[in-house]
Amino acid sequence: MEHVKVPIFVESRYKVDRKRIKQTISKVLVQHEIKGPVEVSIAIVGDRKMRALSLKYKGEDKTRNVLSFSLSEGESTHLDTEVLRLGDIVLSYPQVIKEASEEEMLVDDKVDTLIEHGMLHLLGINHE
Repeated sequence: MEHVKVPIFVESRYKVDRKRIKQTISKVLVQHEIKGPVEVSIAIVGDRKMRALSLKYKGEDKTRNVLSFSLSEGESTHLDTEVLRLGDIVLSYPQVIKEASEEEMLVDDKVDTLIEHGMLHLLGINHE
Protein backbone atom coordinates (compact mmCIF):
# COMPACT_ATOMS: atom_id res chain seq x y z
CA MET A 1 0.00 0.00 0.00
CA GLU A 2 1.73 3.11 -1.18
CA HIS A 3 -0.81 5.46 0.39
CA VAL A 4 0.29 4.83 3.95
CA LYS A 5 2.28 7.53 5.73
CA VAL A 6 4.02 6.43 8.88
CA PRO A 7 6.06 9.13 10.59
CA ILE A 8 8.21 7.34 13.16
CA PHE A 9 9.74 9.16 16.11
CA VAL A 10 12.41 7.27 17.99
CA GLU A 11 13.65 8.59 21.31
CA SER A 12 17.37 8.12 22.05
CA ARG A 13 19.24 5.32 20.33
CA TYR A 14 16.62 2.60 20.22
CA LYS A 15 17.05 0.33 17.25
CA VAL A 16 13.82 -0.26 15.39
CA ASP A 17 13.16 -1.61 11.94
CA ARG A 18 11.20 1.26 10.39
CA LYS A 19 10.48 -0.61 7.19
CA ARG A 20 9.09 -3.56 9.12
CA ILE A 21 6.87 -1.30 11.23
CA LYS A 22 5.42 0.22 8.05
CA GLN A 23 4.85 -3.26 6.61
CA THR A 24 3.04 -4.35 9.78
CA ILE A 25 0.77 -1.31 9.62
CA SER A 26 0.07 -1.90 5.92
CA LYS A 27 -0.74 -5.54 6.63
CA VAL A 28 -3.32 -4.62 9.29
CA LEU A 29 -4.89 -2.04 6.97
CA VAL A 30 -5.15 -4.57 4.16
CA GLN A 31 -6.64 -7.20 6.51
CA HIS A 32 -9.34 -4.73 7.51
CA GLU A 33 -9.85 -3.46 3.97
CA ILE A 34 -8.88 0.09 4.82
CA LYS A 35 -8.07 1.87 1.58
CA GLY A 36 -5.49 4.63 1.71
CA PRO A 37 -4.37 7.29 1.98
CA VAL A 38 -3.84 6.72 5.67
CA GLU A 39 -1.49 8.19 8.24
CA VAL A 40 -0.46 6.56 11.51
CA SER A 41 2.33 7.98 13.61
CA ILE A 42 4.56 5.80 15.75
CA ALA A 43 6.67 6.89 18.71
CA ILE A 44 9.24 4.65 20.35
CA VAL A 45 9.99 6.04 23.80
CA GLY A 46 11.61 5.15 27.10
CA ASP A 47 9.86 4.16 30.31
CA ARG A 48 9.92 7.68 31.78
CA LYS A 49 8.09 9.15 28.83
CA MET A 50 5.65 6.25 28.70
CA ARG A 51 4.93 6.62 32.39
CA ALA A 52 4.23 10.32 31.94
CA LEU A 53 1.85 9.62 29.04
CA SER A 54 0.13 6.84 30.96
CA LEU A 55 -0.42 9.15 33.92
CA LYS A 56 -1.63 12.04 31.77
CA TYR A 57 -3.99 10.10 29.52
CA LYS A 58 -4.92 7.00 31.48
CA GLY A 59 -4.58 8.28 35.04
CA GLU A 60 -2.21 5.40 35.81
CA ASP A 61 1.22 6.05 37.26
CA LYS A 62 2.88 3.09 35.61
CA THR A 63 4.77 2.29 32.49
CA ARG A 64 3.13 0.11 29.86
CA ASN A 65 4.18 -1.53 26.63
CA VAL A 66 1.85 0.28 24.23
CA LEU A 67 -0.55 3.22 24.20
CA SER A 68 -2.65 4.22 21.23
CA PHE A 69 -4.35 7.54 20.67
CA SER A 70 -7.12 7.40 18.14
CA LEU A 71 -7.83 10.61 16.29
CA SER A 72 -11.28 9.40 15.35
CA GLU A 73 -12.57 9.77 18.90
CA GLY A 74 -14.54 12.95 18.80
CA GLU A 75 -14.91 15.04 15.68
CA SER A 76 -13.88 14.00 12.22
CA THR A 77 -10.19 14.32 11.51
CA HIS A 78 -10.44 14.33 7.75
CA LEU A 79 -9.92 18.11 7.82
CA ASP A 80 -9.40 19.41 4.29
CA THR A 81 -7.20 16.63 3.07
CA GLU A 82 -8.28 13.20 1.98
CA VAL A 83 -5.80 11.54 4.32
CA LEU A 84 -7.38 9.42 7.03
CA ARG A 85 -5.31 10.14 10.13
CA LEU A 86 -5.88 7.18 12.38
CA GLY A 87 -3.80 8.37 15.30
CA ASP A 88 -0.65 7.61 17.22
CA ILE A 89 0.86 4.46 18.62
CA VAL A 90 3.47 4.81 21.36
CA LEU A 91 5.70 1.91 22.37
CA SER A 92 7.97 1.74 25.39
CA TYR A 93 11.17 0.20 24.05
CA PRO A 94 12.43 -0.99 27.46
CA GLN A 95 9.09 -2.79 27.99
CA VAL A 96 9.29 -4.31 24.51
CA ILE A 97 12.76 -5.71 25.28
CA LYS A 98 11.71 -7.00 28.70
CA GLU A 99 8.57 -8.72 27.38
CA ALA A 100 10.34 -10.11 24.31
CA SER A 101 12.91 -11.79 26.55
CA GLU A 102 10.23 -13.08 28.98
CA GLU A 103 8.23 -14.48 26.07
CA GLU A 104 11.34 -15.74 24.31
CA MET A 105 10.55 -13.87 21.14
CA LEU A 106 12.56 -11.56 18.92
CA VAL A 107 12.31 -7.86 19.72
CA ASP A 108 11.09 -7.12 16.17
CA ASP A 109 8.36 -9.76 16.55
CA LYS A 110 7.25 -8.18 19.82
CA VAL A 111 7.21 -4.75 18.16
CA ASP A 112 5.01 -6.23 15.39
CA THR A 113 2.60 -7.69 17.94
CA LEU A 114 2.26 -4.40 19.81
CA ILE A 115 1.91 -2.36 16.62
CA GLU A 116 -0.87 -4.70 15.47
CA HIS A 117 -2.51 -4.37 18.89
CA GLY A 118 -2.28 -0.57 18.71
CA MET A 119 -3.64 -0.56 15.15
CA LEU A 120 -6.71 -2.55 16.19
CA HIS A 121 -7.37 0.05 18.86
CA LEU A 122 -7.03 2.85 16.33
CA LEU A 123 -9.45 1.06 14.01
CA GLY A 124 -11.89 0.74 16.89
CA ILE A 125 -11.52 -3.03 17.10
CA ASN A 126 -11.02 -3.60 20.80
CA HIS A 127 -9.99 -6.85 22.35
CA GLU A 128 -11.78 -8.57 25.20
